[in-house]
Amino acid sequence: MNGPEIALTFAPELHLFVGAGRAAAGTPLVTDGASTLGHVVESLGVPLTEVGRLVAEGTEVPVSHVPREGERIEVRAVERPQRVPGAPLRFLLDVHLGTLARRLRLLGVDAAYTNEDPGDAALAALSAKERRVLLSRDRGLLQRREIWAGAYVYSDRPDDQLRDVLSRFAPDLAPWTRCTACNGRLTAADKDAVQEQLQHGTQRTYDVFAQCTACGRVYWRGAHHARLEAIVEEALRVGAE
Repeated sequence: MNGPEIALTFAPELHLFVGAGRAAAGTPLVTDGASTLGHVVESLGVPLTEVGRLVAEGTEVPVSHVPREGERIEVRAVERPQRVPGAPLRFLLDVHLGTLARRLRLLGVDAAYTNEDPGDAALAALSAKERRVLLSRDRGLLQRREIWAGAYVYSDRPDDQLRDVLSRFAPDLAPWTRCTACNGRLTAADKDAVQEQLQHGTQRTYDVFAQCTACGRVYWRGAHHARLEAIVEEALRVGAE
């Protein structure tokens, strides 16, 4: 490119995307003189979903700003907790985030997910259609223009992923109210009404049940309840911070 040279400074949280070569404050970059600042930032590997304020020479500018010769520009990370206006806060997760989806549902958070990959275009279209925040570790997916809102999931560990999403978006939590299998709502179920779905040992041992209003799956406080309770308690603690 043979255009204006600008100086870019990226927030530490964004160094993951730009790499060591551009992490230093005030790294020079020659632009083409026509591309918007948003395009420039994305061309360096940073999804705009992760960008907060853009500040040129001390003044906040929009992503549509076209950089001028010699401008010093700060690219700041999105502020936390991040508010997503215009719709109830709900999520859409890509095929690689199944454990995170189930844990969000365990906490009563609306989290759409399928274990069959519909493809990037379909995910982006669904995000727009249902106004869901698309969660992914795929930078290219998050750069698709048609998504309604999105967020990069920084860790590959489910515990850290959940903590990250909760601290970033601070969703309202209502544990034990959603089906972890399909995202439907749970309602109290009479033991006699669901006994045909229970094994004999479960029928003898448990008396309190819930059932999904969408798929019919039955829940009770079985052998895994202590582990799930620990996840819920940790999430409530993070949400209270």
